[in-house]
Amino acid sequence: MSATIGSAALTALLVVPAVGALTLAAIPGYRVSAILNAVVCAATLSCAGLLYSHRPEPSLYLIVDDVNTVFLIVSALVGFTTSVFSAGYVAHELETKRLRIRDVRFYHAMYQLLMLAMNLALVSNNIGLMWVAIEVATLTTVVMVGIYRTSAALEAAWKYFILGSVGIALALFGTILVYLAAQEQLGQGIVAMSWDRLVASSGSFDPALLNLSFVFLLLGYGTKVGLAPVHAWLPDAHAEGPTPISAVLSGLLLNVALFALLRFKLIMAGNAAVISPGPLMVAMGLASLVFAGLMIYRRRDIKRMFAYSSIEHMGVITLAFGLGGPLANFAGLLHMAMHSLTKSAIFFGVGYISQLEGTQRIADIRGLTHSQPLLGWLLVAGVVAIAGLPPFGIFTSEFLLVTSTFARSPWLALALVAGLAIAFGGLMLRMHGLAFGDSAKHHTLRGYRLVPMALHLGLVAVAGLYLPQAIHAWFRHVAGLLG
Repeated sequence: MSATIGSAALTALLVVPAVGALTLAAIPGYRVSAILNAVVCAATLSCAGLLYSHRPEPSLYLIVDDVNTVFLIVSALVGFTTSVFSAGYVAHELETKRLRIRDVRFYHAMYQLLMLAMNLALVSNNIGLMWVAIEVATLTTVVMVGIYRTSAALEAAWKYFILGSVGIALALFGTILVYLAAQEQLGQGIVAMSWDRLVASSGSFDPALLNLSFVFLLLGYGTKVGLAPVHAWLPDAHAEGPTPISAVLSGLLLNVALFALLRFKLIMAGNAAVISPGPLMVAMGLASLVFAGLMIYRRRDIKRMFAYSSIEHMGVITLAFGLGGPLANFAGLLHMAMHSLTKSAIFFGVGYISQLEGTQRIADIRGLTHSQPLLGWLLVAGVVAIAGLPPFGIFTSEFLLVTSTFARSPWLALALVAGLAIAFGGLMLRMHGLAFGDSAKHHTLRGYRLVPMALHLGLVAVAGLYLPQAIHAWFRHVAGLLG
């Protein structure tokens, strides 16, 4: 019975956003399409929740396991709350004529196509299908980044397309090498591309091919994660695209690419003769953390600044999973979930701020706690949370990671703490003027529009104070599976 429910939920997880995309492409009105977009996302969230307790039998193409359910539920939750935020945000874009009705219809259809592609990537048991799904997600976000059709937006979209295509091509080559390594043991065809078969049999694969494949996979999918030095598309895409897409990119799509890396990391872990993928991930993660922390100081655009903050935190998460072990993996999972909730909440706030102020320039945005008190204080809470201060959940995950790193490599821990301190200083410096500077302006924003932002920050605060036993046990179990 449980497997039957799980099969129905898995089918609906993919069919609902697909039907939603087709339906939304045909609906001309804004209000109906905005409501339907949120309803479809709510249905997707319900399907993801069912898959937590009801697991279908794996097939050669699809699988639901303990690892991908974490990513599925986080993705579906942020996808739903972003769709709610998007309704108010896009309404303002229509009023100011930055978008037209046909643009909104296209936007909503692409939003659901993006949700479908990310869900498919997460539940794929076939490494080739996973690659296709991530490529579809990439192309979908490319066209959404350029939806304003300004020269800057089109330039950002083309930059994203070119760099993303290079990255996904490298990932494809790495995927082909894994298939070549597997076919000697599993034979030609679909079986040699099924992730569960690959993990079970990887101990007998050619280690030279696996070593080479992971280098390409790390660079390829690392481009999508936004790791330095293959990160250059991310700040432009965040700065020039619609803010809901910035929230989805930081909160979801980067996680999906990281999930793909973790899948291949587990294949590598099954072969004792290969080089350990951990040090490579640690090196790129630490480089991303330090580089992004330094770049925060020089940003003049508020969305671009928080884009570099996303690079910083994806570096922290990659470092955690590269370090490995139960504690570091637990910290990585917790940090991934907390970052998704916090950064999407920040972009919700930034979206409204840029609309109210009419600019994204940090120098032109002052004294938000005076001009827009509720929004301003929520942004302060978001920045405090993302900077890693208590009582928020990111403080807990960073504390666990630093503790684990000190126990295993004190010098690496010192570099980690230094990188976190650099980023912390940059965020605090920028927040002071944004929130507490002088401002003669006073804006009005309906409080209900801030519910998604407040909900995310509330969840992150609760997680920092008390993590429910069920979630704690779930994350501990998944951390053990990740090696």
